[in-house]
Amino acid sequence: MAAPNLIGATLIYGKTTGTVLSNTSSLLVLNNAASSNKVFKINTLNVANANSGIAANVTINYYTAAILGGNALPIVANVTIPAGSTLSIIDKSSQYYMEENTSIGAIASTSNVFVVTVSYEDIS
Repeated sequence: MAAPNLIGATLIYGKTTGTVLSNTSSLLVLNNAASSNKVFKINTLNVANANSGIAANVTINYYTAAILGGNALPIVANVTIPAGSTLSIIDKSSQYYMEENTSIGAIASTSNVFVVTVSYEDIS
């Protein structure tokens, strides 16, 4: 099943998750597993530069397979976020739907600077 029919959804759970970008490799932010029978509606995705002294760059990718697999398709690429600032990447005006067997990952130019938070609806 690629995604449930949104009209016939029986369960919708509001969820929020956070990820510290602890290294400069691609790190998993949100994963919708293969055969989950769910679709995730991403309402917000924010990246906060929690460091008070340095600006750094971030890339957020949508992956065409779960657990950072398949093709990496940039949502934002190499964007500089100043020290102590937050960038809203996805909001109510630009929502994303994640079908099963897809994922979102983030890459930071500097370790332990960014915190990525995602608020989404888990629909089945």
